[in-house]
Amino acid sequence: MSLPAKVKIYEVGPRDGLQNEKQNVPTNIKVELINRLSEAGLTHIEATAFVSPKWVPQMADAADVMAQIIRKPGVVYAALVPNERGMEAALAAHVQEIAVFAAASEGFSQKNINCSIEESLERFKPVIEMAQQNNIKVRGYVSCVAGCPYEGEIAPEAMADVAEALYKMGCYEVSLGDTIGVGTPENITAMLEAVIEKVPVAHLALHCHDTQGRALENIKAGLEVGVAVVDSAVGGLGGCPYAEGASGNVATESVLEMLHGLGIETGVDLDKIVETASFIKDQL
Repeated sequence: MSLPAKVKIYEVGPRDGLQNEKQNVPTNIKVELINRLSEAGLTHIEATAFVSPKWVPQMADAADVMAQIIRKPGVVYAALVPNERGMEAALAAHVQEIAVFAAASEGFSQKNINCSIEESLERFKPVIEMAQQNNIKVRGYVSCVAGCPYEGEIAPEAMADVAEALYKMGCYEVSLGDTIGVGTPENITAMLEAVIEKVPVAHLALHCHDTQGRALENIKAGLEVGVAVVDSAVGGLGGCPYAEGASGNVATESVLEMLHGLGIETGVDLDKIVETASFIKDQL
């Protein structure tokens, strides 16, 4: 298959990237980061998460962040929402899109959200209904698609079932996450082929971690089977708090460099992203 002519970059740095920072990142820094990202031409930015401050203290200022950002026309500012309480807070903050989070591994689901995969999907039903009633789009995440820190390899079919469940529940896009960065182009391709049988490729995104330095190869493998949405975090921020040794998300600037080198259009200004990466690294 030929590579897509255009790829949408879904920027997850402000949420997925910052949520595990040990030091408190001040609200004004988060706001400036998001504003810089939208100025660089990104159209989808995951700005924050409406989660329990007890579990994720870094996201305690979610409502303030959403209130203070400069909302650029044409840019979607999304938030992660785990339950109905979070959804109510997201609605009050005028979030345009929410994300829900499931795992392809039972072990990871238990460690991460204290419930089975099936229970997690049940929890999302009322959240997705609330979003739909308020014309808010819902994005689904599936973690551990290439491997799990507790269970090792995950069968592509198991992964595809979770992605299909989220899609059928109303997620317009399902982001497939290599949470611990163990993916190879071969197993990412096999996983995607299994998922594409159940979810149209136009509704899939790839979310790679660069733990073993193979994220760009894995993204290219995704492009080759038709995936045209890539999650990334400016400066390679973040990792997973529940997966030891999972170094950060793939850096937005690295993804852009590769895509532009392949002649793929993104609409994003690489120079501005590089400047934004050094801005946030200086703050941390």
